[in-house]
This record gives sequence, C-alpha cells and structure tokens, in this order.
Amino acid sequence: MLSNRRRRFILHYLQDAQTVVTLSDLAEQVAAWENETDIASISANERKTVYTSLQQFHLPKMDETGVVEFDDRVGEVELTDAAQNLDIYLEVVDEYDIPWSFYYLGFSTIGTVLVTLSWLDIGPFAVIPFAGWTAFLLAALFVSSVSHYALTRRNRLGTGESPPEVADA
Repeated sequence: MLSNRRRRFILHYLQDAQTVVTLSDLAEQVAAWENETDIASISANERKTVYTSLQQFHLPKMDETGVVEFDDRVGEVELTDAAQNLDIYLEVVDEYDIPWSFYYLGFSTIGTVLVTLSWLDIGPFAVIPFAGWTAFLLAALFVSSVSHYALTRRNRLGTGESPPEVADA
C-alpha cells in the first residue's frame, strides 16, 4: 500500500490534518503536490484526475486495509488508529542517501578495526591508547544517533507542510 506515491501523499495530508477531511480538499492538495505547484495553480483536469483516482481506487483500498475511513456517500476521509502501526514504514530515505543500517554497519566495522589495531599496538594507531579510541567511538556513535533521530523525524510523513519527497524535489 505504501509503495504508491499518491497513497503516501494521502497519509501525509491526513496525519497533518488529524481530522475528517473532504475528498475534494484532499484531491486538490494531492494534485498540487504531484504537479509541484500550489492549489491555486492546478488545472481542473489535474484535480479531476486525482479526485477520480482517489475516489475509485486509492481510498477504497486504504479503507479495506483499515488505515482510513472513507465515506464515499458524503465524500469524507479520516485516518484511523490503525495508521499508527505504519509509522515504522513511513520514514522516507532520499535516493542519494544510504540506509542507516549500512551506515551503522560501516561505523561498527571501522570502529572495530581502529580499536583492534590500537589494542595490538600496530603502527600509528598505537599512539592513541585503546581507551582513547573507545571514548572517541562512543562519542561519535552518540553524535550519529542524535543525527539519525533528528533526520528521521524531519523525513517522516505527516510532519511539515508537504511530504518529504515533495520538499526535496
């Protein structure tokens, strides 16, 4: 469900609104994000295309999974409590970034090599004692963790005016 950009835009809008929204308002905003413009600049055709797609395909599918409540009769959409279970999947990774799991794997590997070389008194690594390398790596790990926390909060759907993938475009 989250592999579709339009559905991610829906989730972002609903998480930001945190109330019942009209299908019309939702379609206008999604169309604006898709066309990288503001609501006033979207054409009637762009709005209608998104509106129809949301009404006939995306919102019913999201309603089936229990992530949103979609009342087609009155044209209202609301995020459900089940959407909170999606939080772990909603962090957006820029196409030029590496996943944090790779970063920490590399960090651990380099740290292990540095500490081992110091412990074995090899070359220039022996100049700094084992405890010094350990303290340095712990400080670097702390800075990395704080950075990771800050970046993932900023890149989460539902925070900010527009979805992260629109803001970065």
